[in-house]
Parts: sequence; C-alpha cells; structure tokens
Amino acid sequence: MDQSATARASTQHEEHSATSFIKKHIREYGILIALIAIMGFFQVATGGILLKPVNITNLILQNSYIVIMAIGMLLVIVSGNIDLSVGSVLGFIGALAAVMIVNWEVNYFLAAIICLAAGALIGAAQGFWIAYYKIPSFIVTLAGMLVFKGLTLWLLEGQSIGPFPPQFQLIASGFVPDFFGGEGLNLFSLFIGLAVALGILVMAIRTRTEHQKTGIVDEPFSFFATKHALIFIALVYLSYLMADFRGLPNVFIVMALLIAVYSFIAGRTTIGRRIYAIGGNEKAAKLSGINSERLTFLTFANMGMLAALAGLVFAARLNTATPKAGLAFELDVIAAVFIGGASMSGGVGTVVGAVVGAFIMGVMNNGMSILGIGIDWQQVIKGLVLLAAVIFDVLNKNKA
Repeated sequence: MDQSATARASTQHEEHSATSFIKKHIREYGILIALIAIMGFFQVATGGILLKPVNITNLILQNSYIVIMAIGMLLVIVSGNIDLSVGSVLGFIGALAAVMIVNWEVNYFLAAIICLAAGALIGAAQGFWIAYYKIPSFIVTLAGMLVFKGLTLWLLEGQSIGPFPPQFQLIASGFVPDFFGGEGLNLFSLFIGLAVALGILVMAIRTRTEHQKTGIVDEPFSFFATKHALIFIALVYLSYLMADFRGLPNVFIVMALLIAVYSFIAGRTTIGRRIYAIGGNEKAAKLSGINSERLTFLTFANMGMLAALAGLVFAARLNTATPKAGLAFELDVIAAVFIGGASMSGGVGTVVGAVVGAFIMGVMNNGMSILGIGIDWQQVIKGLVLLAAVIFDVLNKNKA
C-alpha cells in the first residue's frame, strides 16, 4: 500500500472516529453549544449588557439556589426518581431559619446547621417511603410539596420575617475580599479563577493520560483540546469580569465546591456508579448485589440537605423569609436537569450538564428580562425549550 492510500485510510478512520464520538456524546456537546449560542444571541440583542461584570454577578446570585438544587436533583433523576417538593422545602427551611435567628435569636451558624439537618431529615423521610415501600416518588414528593407549603404558612403565620444579621447575609450577598490589595481589580478573586481554570485543565489532561494507558480513550484529541481550551478561556474571562466588579461572590465559591465534590462522587466513586446502575436497570443492579433501597434513600436525604442549603441562600439573598418563597422552583430545577442532558428514564446525566442547564435557564430569564419580554411569553419560551430538550432526548434514544 502506497503512502497516499495509507494517508486516505488514516483520514477516513479519524473521520469515522470523530463522527461516532459526536453521535455518542451529542448530549453534552449539544448543551454546551446551546449555552454559547444563547449567550451570544442575548449579548448581541441586549447591546452588550449580558456580559457586563455587574450583570454576570447578578446572574450568578440569581441562579445560585437553582444550581445548588439541580446538583441534588440530578442524582435523584439519574436514580430513576423525581422530587417535586424541593421548592416547598426551600421555603420551609428559609422560614425555619428566620424564626430561629430573628424571633428566637439563635446564633446564625447554629441555626444554619440545624436547618441543614432538618432538610436532610425531610429528604430521608420521603426517601424512606420511596425506597423501602416502593411508593412512587411522584406521589410522595407531591404530598411533601403540599405539606411543606402549608407548614411554611403556619410557621410564618402568613407574614414575612426579617431582616437577618449581616453575617448571615454574607453567604448570598458577600464577596471574596482582596487579600492582595488590588486597586479597581480584585486580584485575589482573579487568582482563584486562574487557579480553578488551571486545576480543571490539569485534571482533564491527567484523566486523558490515564485513559490512554488503559486504551479506553474515544475522544479525538482535536475535540479534547478545543473543548478544554474554550473552558479555560471562559473561566478566566468570567473571573476577570467579576474581579473587575466586586470579586467572586461567596455563593460562587460554595457552588464551585459543590460542583467539584458531586462531579467526583458521580463520576469517580462506587456510590456514584451504583446510582447510575439502579437508574439504568434496577433489577439488574439488585442481581449484581447493589443495595438499591439504601442508595435511593440516600439520594433523597442528600436532595433534602441541598434544598435546605438553597433555602438558606435564598432567604439570605432576600434578607427575609416569605410565605411564597420557593413557589414553582421545583419546575425550574427539574427543567434545568432535563435541559442539561439527563434522561427521563434515569441512568443518564452529569452534574456539569445539570449546572449548564441551570445557566441556560438563567441566561434566558435574564436576557428576556433585559429585552423587556413579558413574564407570560418568558414562560411560553421556557416551556418550549424544555419540550425541545425532552424531544431531542427521545429521538436520540430511538436512533441509538
């Protein structure tokens, strides 16, 4: 075989490899492209307002509690279940925190720990009936949604309670201080952003190297290099924008830690792999020795704890607890997870995908508000986007 024939064969092999890889990973690449396209559209349509430092900061603060709950909801949906109570739990925990901190004058740190424990207990109570008595999660959490809406009204006696101490508000409205003493630019926040971007890049290279040694790499190098170069540039640029305003918000650090921890749990631990297994085929998972009941129970307890954390963040951001807090939040959270590539039948989805889905929803809300689009049409557009994501999931599965 001459050199030209060898080159053609090599090119055809690379093209086939790239095509098969795109088909296999169309979900994760599709949502990233969608986020970039949506941000690009609104950046142009709003005359550059979308990516202004103050708006980027507001975008993160406004969507922080949705992102926090989407991380927990991802694991619930991957396990083949759903949780409709998260919005009501968020509102109830915010009310509980307000009663303890404002009315009873409990130390805010102690109150926060009690609230997180209460959230985990609520999730565990719901998970118990779902896991061990096989009551459908839709029914149990629908009941929970109604119960905790009522308990929030009872706890607050129909009135708002606030304000919170300034220290408590820092979780949602505080910013990382500049220990380097930069003038006009928060150098410490920029340093953190660079460190995180470099850390993600190094971990990605290390993971690819490990996979190459075992021969399980299916991602073409051009795809790998382009994707991670874009991620690195985007993280550094966003860090610069926020550092140019007031620095990184405290809640952004909380979100970043949660994303890192839960991405590791979902992708690198035995517990994570088993959760995906029971979502893919629970009977097969049980036959292989996986305790599906315990894992389902734990996913709901974890969801309750993250809903409680989101409740604390939301209450701190509003600086008050209101009876209507958390209204319909569960819809935004579930939509974010499905838009982010999770499958309705379970077993498929990533933490990063859920976060990207949450920011797609957030950018759309923010962009449409800047453009002056009414709340009625915002709801219509968001509903159509969710429907399109689910149809894409079904069609993609049928092709496979």
